[in-house]
Amino acid sequence: MGSKGAELGAEKPLARNDRYDAQPSSDAIDLDYLRRFTLGNTALEEEVLRLFSDHAPLYLEQLRNAKSAKAWAEAAHTIKGSGAAIGARRLASIAEMVERLDVESAAARDEDFRARAIEAVTGALEEVRRCIDRLLERG
Repeated sequence: MGSKGAELGAEKPLARNDRYDAQPSSDAIDLDYLRRFTLGNTALEEEVLRLFSDHAPLYLEQLRNAKSAKAWAEAAHTIKGSGAAIGARRLASIAEMVERLDVESAAARDEDFRARAIEAVTGALEEVRRCIDRLLERG
């Protein structure tokens, strides 16, 4: 690759045995997807992961504080999209289920679905953030 590729941080795509050789034990992030998404640009990979990790607590707080079904669905949708963008498929799947939950229904209130949904999203999100921390430590 020429000097232009080097300027973009893509001069040396990550080989299977480079930074991600000893992948975190969890499958929290699909690293092959992330590499394709960032076109092998390691600097961009790191930036995207840092942005996700920095913003994730804000998205979770929006979900916790949602006062309406619309606000709930929007917060869950944001988490779903952000997770999918970095290859966090489990998180995105959980957020998709949470997005569909009618938190204003009597059944959801009686069974405490809202609290259980927040707990599920929180667990998956924390797993992704731990994975990101481990990946960035190797960088």
